[in-house]
Amino acid sequence: RVEPGRIVNEIMHDWMPLLQQRYPSVSYQLDGESEETQKLFVSLFVGFAMALLGIYALLAVPLKSYAQPLIIMAVIPFGIVGALVGHMLLGITFSMMSFFGVIALSGVVVNDSLLMVDFINRHVAEGADKTTAIIHSGTQRFRAILLTSLTTFFGLLPLLLERSAQATIVIPMAVSLAFGILFATVITLLLLPCLYLVLEDGRRLLGHR
Repeated sequence: RVEPGRIVNEIMHDWMPLLQQRYPSVSYQLDGESEETQKLFVSLFVGFAMALLGIYALLAVPLKSYAQPLIIMAVIPFGIVGALVGHMLLGITFSMMSFFGVIALSGVVVNDSLLMVDFINRHVAEGADKTTAIIHSGTQRFRAILLTSLTTFFGLLPLLLERSAQATIVIPMAVSLAFGILFATVITLLLLPCLYLVLEDGRRLLGHR
């Protein structure tokens, strides 16, 4: 079984340039379902950018910071990497439904990062040292973050294992969510505390200057 999008891409990038070399007067363009799919992808990219701006604004207001929302949202690219790895492991072509899953994933993966950053900020506000607050937040939030991600993954697992024709359409979206959440969880627990320290070191350096 071959995905229609893969056939279209192969024709557009491999066969049509060769045809134009032999017949320079030949022109071509996408039409029908292929054209609509291309327009939809462009529309989704625009909507995805707007969603990221909305997430940033919603995080910046309660945190009262322009930099901390960027730390929280740093897990989104890694979640997308996890979604791509999941598609590769399962041998599923990245499709439009996969991108729907990526958009939903972007709103989900920030939750664990927000919990950790808020936990750190509360301890710092209580007078704790930033390094101590980061270590304490990692140990205290580890179980909650891990269990939240695992319950989401195992909740999607029956859909990933489904082989019926009706489930074929939504399986790519479930793969994006399930594997993206797993990958982003590891990044949240390991990379986010490091990014928080890097941010504080940058502020301290600018303050000295």
